[in-house]
Amino acid sequence: MNDLKHFVTENILPLVEMPGQYIGGEWNSVVKNHAEIDVKVALAFPDTYSIGMSHLGIQILYGLLNERVDTVCERVFAPLDDMESLMRKHKIPLFSLETYTPLKEFDLVGFSLQYELSYTNVLNMLNLSEIPIMSSERRETDPLIIAGGPCAISPEAVADFIDIFLIGDGEEILPQLIELCKDMKSRKLSRKEKIVSIAQALRNAYAPSLYEVSYHQDNTIREIHPKISGLPSLIRSASVKDLNKTYYPTKPIVPYVKTIHDRITIEVMRGCTQGCRFCQAGMSKRPTRPRTVENVLKLAELSYVNTGHNEISLASLSISDYPFLKRLMEEMNQVFVPRHVNISFPSLRVNEQFVLVPSMLNTVRKSGLTLAPEAATPALRKIINKNITDEDLYKGIEEAFKQGWNLVKLYFMVGLPTETDDDIDAIARLAHNVSDLKKGINGSFGQVNISIAPFVPKAHTPFQWHPMITLQRIKEIRNRLFDRIRRKSIRIKFHNTERSILEGIFARGDRRLGRVIYQAWQDGCKFDAWEEHFHFQKWLDAFQKVGVDWTFYVHRQRNDDEVFPWDHISCGVVKPFLMHERQKSLHEEITPDCRTEECPECGSCARSTNFCTV
Repeated sequence: MNDLKHFVTENILPLVEMPGQYIGGEWNSVVKNHAEIDVKVALAFPDTYSIGMSHLGIQILYGLLNERVDTVCERVFAPLDDMESLMRKHKIPLFSLETYTPLKEFDLVGFSLQYELSYTNVLNMLNLSEIPIMSSERRETDPLIIAGGPCAISPEAVADFIDIFLIGDGEEILPQLIELCKDMKSRKLSRKEKIVSIAQALRNAYAPSLYEVSYHQDNTIREIHPKISGLPSLIRSASVKDLNKTYYPTKPIVPYVKTIHDRITIEVMRGCTQGCRFCQAGMSKRPTRPRTVENVLKLAELSYVNTGHNEISLASLSISDYPFLKRLMEEMNQVFVPRHVNISFPSLRVNEQFVLVPSMLNTVRKSGLTLAPEAATPALRKIINKNITDEDLYKGIEEAFKQGWNLVKLYFMVGLPTETDDDIDAIARLAHNVSDLKKGINGSFGQVNISIAPFVPKAHTPFQWHPMITLQRIKEIRNRLFDRIRRKSIRIKFHNTERSILEGIFARGDRRLGRVIYQAWQDGCKFDAWEEHFHFQKWLDAFQKVGVDWTFYVHRQRNDDEVFPWDHISCGVVKPFLMHERQKSLHEEITPDCRTEECPECGSCARSTNFCTV
């Protein structure tokens, strides 16, 4: 046991809540001798252990890198207040779980950016690690700070703090980065030379310090261009072509403590071509890439043997669209129901096949059935390209109640383009109708949980030009829904409106917001995604202190020809396609799924003639 681990386990962990999240040593975790390794990587998740260890991406990258004999990959999560306070008091730097190695001693520290409201945690973790927060202030001995995940496709808000963004699928780009790091270490390149080499060699890597941004007088962007030669003007997203051939962790780490998702997760398909116009993941992760039934069964069997979990979640952006779903569920049930292993789905899309889903899920435990209609009127569904009908929705839910489900969870967005009060009232009517379905079966109202989130316009979507509705309007909608839904069997959960506004600011922000994030962190902001830690007034004060108008980023309609802060990042879909989709939404026109209909020329695959114009 090294000195740091001994001190922490003896003097710190007995004083904190849930010390098991800081000790490491879990089943299937990997410990290597650093002296025998070429490249040392720390995977940093800017939230708590219980949330980070529930994230599939962490398990994939951890296993992928540790399979290599030349690489060690260890984990670190954001410590809670009690742990952080003791670390600061005793001057203990943030360390990895596997070997208690300080983060500043790794070659690469990679942050997983899953949510815009985790940005202050990134700063706090860097500070705890004794690594300069500003990339411009880092020394030769400091590790390279890299970042990936969904937020990396609109990265400018945190450009001041990150050396290299990796855009797209990590399984595709990380092995290339490791090989490059080995070569750079052997050539003893300086820190600046390493950043330049990575940005020049890897088409999916973006080094913000090597790009210059100029602005118009109205604060919109004039241009984003490389400062030196040899850098691409457009950074492209990495994409795994065949999930069946790519790495998947069949020995995932089994935590000692309770996590948000305490189960096996098998990704059955990546990407979605339904074309929901608000959905960043659906646009940026095209095209769809399914696993074979045989591959899914093999991964599930190995994962079960190596973990002992009693639940398997079959994950996808749209599990209902998995082309072999019926056969897969028949075989999964045959293998795992006798072992009392539950099979679960994430949120389901409603279509004509939805009525079959409840019987497919007739497994060990019947938890709530989760659906995401997003909008409650036919017109608004056409605008967002959610091609579903109430008839299909009600048929599927009625079948679920007949199969023994008692709870239905429904997700809606409010503040969508062209939305009216009638669209809001329709949410209440739909909720009552769903609850009534169960009464028609056994005489009691069905339990319906409604989750309401304000629409946040996201980069790389057809709605990226639209403004976000105001706080006042969100509060009016909230009051209107609570006035119209008073049945005890129907519960409403409204997402925090101020957090949604802040998410909207950073989701489409430019690098001038870095000053705001830094100021907010200095003023004590962290764990902003947590209700008990979020202080909107501190954020408003931070905007005022640095002289940035936050309404500029959320409450204005953006012009057709505006240069966006993410236009130098390509996820495949081209801007003309997104503009065309936005125009179609205003005419309530549906764009069908390209898997069954004609190619919409989005640019994401070789079928599209727009592919070479990205």
